[in-house]
Amino acid sequence: MAGTIHEGAEFGVGDFVLLHDVTLDAFMDNLKLRFQKHKYYTYIGEVVVSVNPYRPLNIYDKTYVDDYKGREIYERPPHIFALADDAYKAMKRRGRDTCIVISGESGAGKTEASKVIMRYIAAITGVSGQREVERVKNVLITSTSILEAFGNAKTKRNDNSSRFGKYMDINFDFKGDPLGGHINNYLLEKSRVVFQQKGERNFHSFYQLVYGCPDKKLQELFLTRDPHQYHYVSQGQDPRVHSIDDKKDYSIVNGAMKQMGFDSTQSDTLWKIVAAVMLLGNVDYELDGDNVRITDKKIVSCVAQLLSITTDDIDKALCFRVLAARGEVMEKGHTVSEALYARDAFAKAIYDRMFTWIVDRINLAIDATKDFIQHGRNTVIGVLDIYGFEIFDNNSFEQFCINYCNEKLQQLFIELVLKNEQDEYMREGIDWVHVEYFNNKIICDLVEQQHVGVMAILDEACLNVGTVTDQMFLEAMDKKLAKHDHYDSRRLNAIDKTMEHNRDFCVRHYAGNVIYSVLGFIDKNKDMLYQDFKRLLYNSKNPMISAMWPEGVKSVTEVTKRPMTAGTNFKNSIIALVGKLSSKEPHYVRCIKPNEEKSPHLFNDERCKHQVMYLGLLENVRVRRAGFAFRMHYERFLQRYKCICKSTWPVYHGNERDGVKVIIDERRYGNDVEYGKSKLFIRSPKTIFELEEARSNVIPKLVFLLQRMWRGALARRRAKFMRAIYKIMDRYRRYKLRCYIVKLHQLFRNVRTTRDYGKSIKWPKPPTILSGLIDQLHKVHGRWRAGMILRNVPRSDWPILSIKIAAAEVLFNKRKDWGYGRVWAGNYLQSEDPSLKKKKVCLYVMLGCVCVYVWMLHIVHIHCTCYCTNKWATNRNIADLHGH
Repeated sequence: MAGTIHEGAEFGVGDFVLLHDVTLDAFMDNLKLRFQKHKYYTYIGEVVVSVNPYRPLNIYDKTYVDDYKGREIYERPPHIFALADDAYKAMKRRGRDTCIVISGESGAGKTEASKVIMRYIAAITGVSGQREVERVKNVLITSTSILEAFGNAKTKRNDNSSRFGKYMDINFDFKGDPLGGHINNYLLEKSRVVFQQKGERNFHSFYQLVYGCPDKKLQELFLTRDPHQYHYVSQGQDPRVHSIDDKKDYSIVNGAMKQMGFDSTQSDTLWKIVAAVMLLGNVDYELDGDNVRITDKKIVSCVAQLLSITTDDIDKALCFRVLAARGEVMEKGHTVSEALYARDAFAKAIYDRMFTWIVDRINLAIDATKDFIQHGRNTVIGVLDIYGFEIFDNNSFEQFCINYCNEKLQQLFIELVLKNEQDEYMREGIDWVHVEYFNNKIICDLVEQQHVGVMAILDEACLNVGTVTDQMFLEAMDKKLAKHDHYDSRRLNAIDKTMEHNRDFCVRHYAGNVIYSVLGFIDKNKDMLYQDFKRLLYNSKNPMISAMWPEGVKSVTEVTKRPMTAGTNFKNSIIALVGKLSSKEPHYVRCIKPNEEKSPHLFNDERCKHQVMYLGLLENVRVRRAGFAFRMHYERFLQRYKCICKSTWPVYHGNERDGVKVIIDERRYGNDVEYGKSKLFIRSPKTIFELEEARSNVIPKLVFLLQRMWRGALARRRAKFMRAIYKIMDRYRRYKLRCYIVKLHQLFRNVRTTRDYGKSIKWPKPPTILSGLIDQLHKVHGRWRAGMILRNVPRSDWPILSIKIAAAEVLFNKRKDWGYGRVWAGNYLQSEDPSLKKKKVCLYVMLGCVCVYVWMLHIVHIHCTCYCTNKWATNRNIADLHGH
């Protein structure tokens, strides 16, 4: 449904459950269409089908995290984030342990899917920023690069194939923040250390060391830059991979080790072990009489220095075997073939112990505290990233174990999917419809059943006294499994030319028929390593290497219990893993590889169809479609579809189930649904599509209504803001006026007592709106000040004072002393005061001079005027004569 809702019909159906026809052809057509449209995730209910895009995608950033955080799985287009969020919500809300099982064949993108899930969980948790939570998140993400370096390798199908199984438990507190975790590893492909098929590589760590290690350190490790010089890393004949930058990855791994808390001694020891394994591959033997000896002692000396052991001890362990019988100790020399076998077993064991140490060291850094687990609420999300089903040209013991693991996981998948469906139907009170499906329990029994299973027969062959060959093991299987429908061999089926006599047997897996070669089954199952090597490395002067071999403490004469075989160990660990997964609420990611060319454009129909069949995806759709294609809680159904019914829109005031019933009855879908206790069950996809189409038709109208209402709300809010602004401005102006008036009052309140009555006071700059008023106040103050000054002057003196003011205006800055400081007598000419006689004479003389001067100016003016008048008249007469 999600694809149709959010992506459009041109992208196909986003949930295979909603296909109109549940057929293999319809399934493949929809899968191919979505791949071609660059839609790489599709649902089967709550199962995510992921197709490897073989190119980087920009759909994992913070924007997408925010889009899927807290959402239901069908509310957004199909995405692995939706499944991760669903698992996290189930853990946090219901307090249930959950797990995410990622399955698919090699190269289908399982490892990348697990990293995406880890990054998503890290992104949505620890929002409080607690230091310990952040540390745990960083460690969980950082550990991936270290495990990939030492546990992944290039195969023919995948450049970064996980050659070990990994199950990680992440512990969460009551707030949903990660507090730690634990990693379990399963069946590291040790045989790859000593042998690779053409076109493949050894583990990445070897090439990272050769291409990324600084020159000086590389010399200290006795290595060169050319991987072709080392037998263990050059058998694939193609050490370079265009999609892998080994030099850069070397720096990343060292940085990750430092961040994880590895000290320099520990990281150096790990690279020394890797170098020692590389050099061991170049150890060769030759006959020296009845014994063998190593052809190049220098190589052994280099290995001894790297492992902090003596050259003599490792030389002896590689060429001889120490035996103890009845208290006597003796040495037995190897043949050349035995020495080569011992060398390879030694190299595989060293690398395997190192990888186990790395996993334990990572667990030490991320393990949740015991005190919290005992006294606090502890929930878990498990993430399983394990090798997918493998069919190679030459399938051996490792492929047999890997495919058995996938059989168990497929059995768990079918059982849990059916169980979940049945449980949900029972909870909701809906009748369960029986679904026919292939139960691969019969194949699991073929492998693990006691006494008659392949593992039991193999263990029996390994425990027999005397020489037991791989061919004898094959004969024993032919006798005990001759009547089994899923077992075949050339002896039982002589006409099948695809199998060779005395070498091959066939198991009819759920994923298809796989032909296995029995060569090496006995030795790989025994996984035998002589005690001499264990004691050798236990006595290493390097404490880290010594700690990897605790059983080396036993002396030669001590009787040790026969170790459990590799096959039985693996079987027991897988059974325990399945039991652990069964106790959790499961979520599934089913990965599909679109082509063998690793192209982002090719979709190989046959290869994809084969994967769809063996992953049981079509059966999963049929189980999900058993009776009802879709189900949804009443509350969410009502919230989603109430807009298509007038009786429920916009708010339904009643029971949620009744509201859903109103919608269904109005749309006349009553015959196509069933009402559970908390969910509505819908039979046909057609009903879902019609509901979605009706909703899609209503949504634009609702959007327009919301836009209109929102625009009106914005306009009203804007008007309210403007009114508020004007109100604030008015109040502010009044406040400024009051402040100014108060300030003036404070400045002038004592001016009555000052000498100049406030003339010297500097007026503050007024607000613009008061500029006119302040001018008036200046005048008022001036009049008041003048009044205050005149109050002390008798009124009879006011005329003289007025004359003095007029004189001051005329003589200001023109005469220094003009008599303003003395008493003026007024009209000096009429005064009889004897003291003024001299001044009167002077005044008369001055007035006389002025009069004469004025008279002379008058006479001159008259003469000038007469002259000009006569001249004008003469000119006028002349003009008149000319006129005549």
